[in-house]
Amino acid sequence: MTNATSHHPPEELLAQAGAALNRGDSQQAGSLAMRVLQVDPRHPEANYVAGLAAMALRRLPQALEHLHKAASLQPRHAGYAVQFARALVRAHRTGEALQVANVALSLDPADPMLLDLLGTVYMQCHAHERAGALYRRAAGLLPDNPTCRFNYATSLVLSGDVVLAERELDACLALAPDYWPAYNVRSRLRRQSPARNHVEHLRALARQADDPRAKFQLHTALAKEYEDLGEYAKAFEHLVTGKAANRGARQYSIQRDEAVVEALIHRFPEVQPQPSACLSDEPIFVMGMPRTGTTLVERILSSHPEVYAAGELQNFGVMLERLSGGRSPVMLDANVIDRTRHIHWQQLGDLYLSSTRPATSLKPRFIDKLPHNFLYAGFIANALPNAKMICLRRNPLDSCLSNFREPFTESSPLHGYSFDLLDTGRYYILFDRLMAHWQRVLPGRILEVDYETLVTEPETSTRQLLEHCRLPWNDACLHSEHNRAPATTASAVQVRAPIHQAAVGRWKKYAAQLGELQELLGSAGISSDR
Repeated sequence: MTNATSHHPPEELLAQAGAALNRGDSQQAGSLAMRVLQVDPRHPEANYVAGLAAMALRRLPQALEHLHKAASLQPRHAGYAVQFARALVRAHRTGEALQVANVALSLDPADPMLLDLLGTVYMQCHAHERAGALYRRAAGLLPDNPTCRFNYATSLVLSGDVVLAERELDACLALAPDYWPAYNVRSRLRRQSPARNHVEHLRALARQADDPRAKFQLHTALAKEYEDLGEYAKAFEHLVTGKAANRGARQYSIQRDEAVVEALIHRFPEVQPQPSACLSDEPIFVMGMPRTGTTLVERILSSHPEVYAAGELQNFGVMLERLSGGRSPVMLDANVIDRTRHIHWQQLGDLYLSSTRPATSLKPRFIDKLPHNFLYAGFIANALPNAKMICLRRNPLDSCLSNFREPFTESSPLHGYSFDLLDTGRYYILFDRLMAHWQRVLPGRILEVDYETLVTEPETSTRQLLEHCRLPWNDACLHSEHNRAPATTASAVQVRAPIHQAAVGRWKKYAAQLGELQELLGSAGISSDR
């Protein structure tokens, strides 16, 4: 039998594999690493390269297998541990990822890029203080690296230090004027003023931009700054231009989301108490259309000493898909929903709960604030009958506008509708229809909270929230602006201010541009006066 590495020593093959990884040819890198592993399955570096290649190709089981082996064979190699932790995060095994990240940190890595990557692992595990400390170290060691400066800036935004964050973003852009996301983050740090804004610079850059990603970031940043300056027609014009630049790349179709809602309604014509379920009362699910007050409710509730804010967890959907045996590129589609007919509800609840550990064991209750959990309400009710569910409702036009205004990550599988205003309206109609269905089949299970009432009558709404969650009254919940926990969503800056009504009725400033949207919602029986 011919030696798999004949005429090519392992070192040579792995050097070629590393070069292939660097130029983005993960397929070739993986093939070269596997040639080494055919001869020596316990070769640490070959397992490492094979794992990185598999992760790049979205072959998570193989990535986890090879990276675990590499980290086990060389337990003192911080880089192997960091990449293994990164793969565990990708697989939504955040508890294990955190443990492996702690091992990597204990090895005291000195490479600033490795520190930066470890910071990202901690960020994804919701260990924001450790992430911020690592980002700060990486930026200090590599002050000329724009990625390190940008990541440090984002951690500062989450912790509420917007002055230093703006300084870091300025430094990032001075180093790399084409670091497009930094323009958008910087524009959203504070309210821009006539005396202090970036409009002219952003306009000059936008005129020269050809890259759709650049157009998306620059024009949506301009929209934010023009809105701050009270020039709403210009703001909307740039918003449409920016969103359209990214929309073509996404190829979103509302039909997929229509099929999901139809399948959910068909799957749950009624919801009956299950003889076997996970009886924990720890989870509090805060859901609703994004940008409708979910973060504010999270901050109010997590100001309570018995409640921990776990962030926007995708764990429930991941566990549901895993148990269903689905293989969809997205977590929820009609096929996955159909496959859940014989699911074991207690197993689903137990798996979800254990997947949130260890962070959620710190306090008696925890908040899972993934807005799109409204899709899973029927499954949550069956698997976790004692969990509390809260759904935010906001004026339909304000809801749609706030989603359209937000520069959601281009790669997000949840926000494809948000790149077109009318798609956003169509998605809101689906949301409204599904919530009406859940209220019919789950009477009393989901507390619907109006954003407008929440900000105009905060004490009344807070008492209602605590009563629904069966939590004793605590005055701290009335002062969520003093909550020092990191805020991890698009509202990170706003939620550190006292509760205010500035966003109520924002749609009226864009009334001239929202006629088609208003007509679309009206045709579905949804009034803009809700």
